[in-house]
Amino acid sequence: MGKSSLKMKQLPLMAVVCTVMLFVVYRTIKYQYYQEEIDKQWNIMEEKAYNENSRNLKVLPRGIIQATSDFELRPLWEPSSLRSKVSAFSNRNLLAVPVGITQKDNVDAMVQKFLPDNFTIILFHYDANVDAWLDLNWSSKAIHITAQNQTKWWFAKRFLHPDIVSTYDYIFLWDEDLGVENFSPSRYVEIVKEEGLEISQPALDPNSTEIHHRITIRARTKKVHRRVYELRGNTRCSESSTEPPCTGFVEGMAPVFSRSAWYCTWHLIQNDLVHGWGMDMKIGYCAQGDRTKNVGVVDSEYVVHKAIQTLGGSSHDTAKVSNRRGKTRRHGAAAFDQRIEIRRQSTWELEVFQERWKEAIAEDRNWVNPFENDNKRTRQRRKKHRFS
Repeated sequence: MGKSSLKMKQLPLMAVVCTVMLFVVYRTIKYQYYQEEIDKQWNIMEEKAYNENSRNLKVLPRGIIQATSDFELRPLWEPSSLRSKVSAFSNRNLLAVPVGITQKDNVDAMVQKFLPDNFTIILFHYDANVDAWLDLNWSSKAIHITAQNQTKWWFAKRFLHPDIVSTYDYIFLWDEDLGVENFSPSRYVEIVKEEGLEISQPALDPNSTEIHHRITIRARTKKVHRRVYELRGNTRCSESSTEPPCTGFVEGMAPVFSRSAWYCTWHLIQNDLVHGWGMDMKIGYCAQGDRTKNVGVVDSEYVVHKAIQTLGGSSHDTAKVSNRRGKTRRHGAAAFDQRIEIRRQSTWELEVFQERWKEAIAEDRNWVNPFENDNKRTRQRRKKHRFS
């Protein structure tokens, strides 16, 4: 009697466990289905592009076609004994940094960290001052690209096309004002490979000059973290949170992309919105799957954000330039501050980007949001059909 009574009591518990397991299996299958639907749409688009390009290349024999390139520097001539040998591509990762001459010392320290680990180095000179870098012993090993007063995202969209960087495993697209005393590029790459991080960033030292999001702050006892917990303020983050900036989030100052993630991210960058505001909230869509798992912050290899703004100058710099030129301000007139104008432009670009995102979703009826729950997805689908 006692045993049968115990079995009867266990039945409800077993039923609950079975229900939970079935629900988990159901959600997993649903997620895989929606992911496959997205992949199908991408494959269709890529096939159309491939067919178009193939028609343009029909005049060439297939074996001579090379569809990709890289930033490997080549000598003007080689000894005859080496000419017949196939040169192996040595650098597997890429560091690209927008730089100005006032940050020369900090960038020098950064590059000195990356070069020994066989990184290709690209410097985007936004002040057009390349000659002042030539005295550094590694300068001839770097790629120098110059364009006056252009941003990191402007350079990246134009010079880091996926076909050009497809030979690199990871693309580090960093700002110039990061301290790397506690950072090892080789160890960082090992960690993101072990953790399966498609998009990542090094954690920020808590003593950094400027920190915008709590999720980027270093957790001293962890190797990697993927979410933050915050029960105060406007943004509430808990274990149930599934969206940025609580999880699936990295900031634009020091992102690191896998080859596949960069292919997606490059297409997300808007050609005319050069400040990149708003992209950090959407970049998780390029994580090649679940952004709560494939996007993370590496704590054991961390940097210091010094928050030294040089592109566009500062109010202090502007005042010095005005004084040198002998300009006097009219009584009651406000001083022109380039940083304020840049912030206004960035805010406007954020609004444009958000509006474009909404319009793109409305126009693409085949697009399925992999991160929305089933109920919300069903409501949106009904709404689309109602107005179609």
